[in-house]
Amino acid sequence: MIKQQLSRFNRMELLGAPTALEKLQRLSAWAGRDIYVKRDDTTTLALGGNKVRKLEYLAADALAQGADTLITAGGLQSNHARQTAALAAQLGLGCVVLLENPLGTNDRNYLHNGNRLLLDLFDAKVELVENLDNADDQLHALAARLRNSGKKPYLVPIGGSSPVGALGYVRAGLELAEQIKLTGLDFAAVVLASGSAGTHSGLAIGLSESLPKLPVVGVTVSRSDEAQRPKVQGLAERTAELLGINLPSSFKVELWDEYFAPGYGAPNAGALAAIKLVASQEGLLLDPVYTGKAMAGLLDGIGRNRFDDGPIIFLHTGGAPALFAYPDIFSG
Repeated sequence: MIKQQLSRFNRMELLGAPTALEKLQRLSAWAGRDIYVKRDDTTTLALGGNKVRKLEYLAADALAQGADTLITAGGLQSNHARQTAALAAQLGLGCVVLLENPLGTNDRNYLHNGNRLLLDLFDAKVELVENLDNADDQLHALAARLRNSGKKPYLVPIGGSSPVGALGYVRAGLELAEQIKLTGLDFAAVVLASGSAGTHSGLAIGLSESLPKLPVVGVTVSRSDEAQRPKVQGLAERTAELLGINLPSSFKVELWDEYFAPGYGAPNAGALAAIKLVASQEGLLLDPVYTGKAMAGLLDGIGRNRFDDGPIIFLHTGGAPALFAYPDIFSG
């Protein structure tokens, strides 16, 4: 039913092929538990990452509406802004990005390196704002300003996390379900970073139909369970409505919020340890904003026996360019 309904929506063919599901051999031996990784860090757009799945649907919608400019918002080191700007360049569209400095830092690397550097290379227009506390209103105001100047903007929400964007991860859930079946294994859980909620909501919907007992655990990167839960649940409900289906009865929001402190974009000891461990064991790069914290949660969950029996899947959503904005945190 979900696959049939999803086929009604237009998308751009940006991925080319499913991303791999791989066993992390050395990390599994270290942890004493089989750990697999879904390699969404290897998508082809602008050094990879999960946002390309959402942009497949969002960009198709933008082109169908005759847009000439993509507008979005995020932190200075936003992976989403990087991939949105890259796609705009590829399509010959303009791109305007509202950026905040969530750390309030003056560190030169954070302000000018990593994802921020790439925005300039993709010729995106950047507008710095004090904060994005009212991001939707700020983006609508930007859209109105651009329309008044003769542009045709298309609003891409933070993280690409709208019902249209979440379709990309509904499709990813269907893709992953097929890969899981091919392994013949009974997995204990899928673990991912839960931020703007589109990846978490969409993936859980996509998996819920054929693997209703498989938990999808979101490790929060910026909010408490209390604040994040309605974002994931609400977006899932709106995405199901867009698909024309009832939210599957097996859909359940599972969140772990012990790993995001001190806040969004601010590294912590657990995330840094996870980044170093996975790099040294597997040659695989995580980042301090999303995947480092999510992996810290996964490894701690193993240590605390929070998973049922079976191997665990880690959804790698990318983010490695942000490492170059934080070089000093790994010194010493």
